Amino acid sequence: MEFDESEAIKYIRANIDADIAAKYDDDEILNLIDIVFDYYEANGLLEIDADDDDDVDIADLTDYAARMLRKDKAAKLTPADAEPMMRAYLDYESSLDL
Repeated sequence: MEFDESEAIKYIRANIDADIAAKYDDDEILNLIDIVFDYYEANGLLEIDADDDDDVDIADLTDYAARMLRKDKAAKLTPADAEPMMRAYLDYESSLDL
């Protein structure tokens, strides 16, 4: 499977609490996915020679996302709701054959 934004959003929605999923539209979830990619880029995790065994530090990623969400005045997603979404997103990534 290849990465697909729409499938990633569906996966996240299906794997988080329904109350959290109902609070946010797809654009908010896509913004979080973009934040995750920005984190990867900032930490060299998108480089071809990056070690495949590099695990994402969820605490560091959560802190990064919280900082980015606070800076983005248009963002409605709370850091508390972002963490389960990020965990679901990382599970989605793990399900892909990259």
